[in-house]
Amino acid sequence: MQLLFLLLFFSVSSFAQQKPNIIYIMSDDHDADAISAYNKKFISTPNIDRLAKEGMLFTKSFVANSICGPARATLLTGQHSHKNGMKDNRTRFDSSKMTMPKILQQNGYQTAIVGKWHLVSYPTGFDYWKILPGQGLYYDPRMINMQGDTTMIKGYAPDVITDEAITWLDNRNMTKPFLLLYHHKAPHRNFIPKLKWLEVFSKKIFSEPATLFANMNEHGQAWRTQKMSILKDMTLFTDLKVDPAIIPQLGGFTIDSADIRGYNAIMNRIPESDRKQMKEMYAERGKQLLKVWGNDSLVLKLKYQWYIQDYMACVASVDENVGRLLDYLDKNNLTKNTVVIYTGDQGMYLGENGWFDKRWMYDVSMQSPLLIRWSGKIKAGTVTNQMVQNIDYAPTFLDIAGSKIPTWVDGISLKPLLTGQQKTLARKNLYYHYYEYPIDHYVVPHLGIRGERYKLIYFYTVNEWEFYDLKTDPDEQNNLIQSAEYKSLILQMKNKLLDLRNKYNDHEPAGELN
Repeated sequence: MQLLFLLLFFSVSSFAQQKPNIIYIMSDDHDADAISAYNKKFISTPNIDRLAKEGMLFTKSFVANSICGPARATLLTGQHSHKNGMKDNRTRFDSSKMTMPKILQQNGYQTAIVGKWHLVSYPTGFDYWKILPGQGLYYDPRMINMQGDTTMIKGYAPDVITDEAITWLDNRNMTKPFLLLYHHKAPHRNFIPKLKWLEVFSKKIFSEPATLFANMNEHGQAWRTQKMSILKDMTLFTDLKVDPAIIPQLGGFTIDSADIRGYNAIMNRIPESDRKQMKEMYAERGKQLLKVWGNDSLVLKLKYQWYIQDYMACVASVDENVGRLLDYLDKNNLTKNTVVIYTGDQGMYLGENGWFDKRWMYDVSMQSPLLIRWSGKIKAGTVTNQMVQNIDYAPTFLDIAGSKIPTWVDGISLKPLLTGQQKTLARKNLYYHYYEYPIDHYVVPHLGIRGERYKLIYFYTVNEWEFYDLKTDPDEQNNLIQSAEYKSLILQMKNKLLDLRNKYNDHEPAGELN
């Protein structure tokens, strides 16, 4: 009997090892430029870079709707927003839907999610979950467990989330392959770093993007009405942590009491051991601000530097914790049979056009980082320029696990690309649709199509079209929609946009696109 038990145990264990584990790491608002494997001018991210050195880096990875909640619903379903029902951050995700984790469960996988969820409804399809309410907090975050209880956990969010992920890995069912969604809150606004990283990055001066001073009046209505300007819309106190004591010295400044309350709430959550020193460092910003107050160009320059300093300091904590997780895999003999994916829920404006945030179909926010390591399957140091999209993640995970991909999935499996079976993808254009308006940043709803070289965007509520040649104008500053030279090509792109809209059964806006 004992021999039979041992045979059965090793048989089950062997099955678990044959099916690859999958760890999907998603950070919030982590732009590819803030990963040194993509761009070395901002920060060094040696741990995230490991995935590129030991796996594959995607130079053209995009999302289908550049905003937090919808990106997460797309991960679960492999569908565009109009199909999965999560068009904006205020929608409640229908937890009864069939999802990728549920299918993996049915095929013998143990599933878990730890960290940011942001889909309003509670997770389903997971054997274990522990999530942040809403956006979550940087310091002493609250987390909701599977019993629906909310508990405050002492510590800094990236550290806490990693602790929880490793605890689950330690206590999982070792006889089953697993899917772990490991979701960071950082580096989302309000960009609150740990003291040790603030000390490092507050001393750095970052180069300014060429378009930092872009003139909104030279573009369409969507540019003129947005509210994501670093100069005008990024708050001094909650976003940039300038001490509100400076207010009496700022001539013509309009006091925003909510901004001051936000500052106080942030400072009160920072551990007392660090708070005094951080407040002193942030108070220095007020002294710098007084020297340039009244000169918008110089104020923008300062606000840009402070934003990037805090943002990169948050990224440094994420990288540090990715290293902790990768070390755990190494020490526990899990590296060889675990696929590790790193991405962000979308891109992020780091001063381009004078902006912060995301939402637009322009490449800065439509593009996301994507690095995948799969030992023995992906050749180390591989770089691919194939266009992929976040609708592809769910079918890729299912394919890796040997599960059938449902017909209702919009994306395609990237497994043949990962393993070298294919070098190219048959799909030549990507479809995009953004909905949320006016909250929070007044970005006008739009849809469009992106090809390898050309991009067509339609801001349908204001009836404005934009067309860009990404080869000659990678910053997407020169709208060629009225160019006679491109007239025929624009018509072709409009027809392709209609074809994709019909393919995905997207009926908004109703009727033809003129």
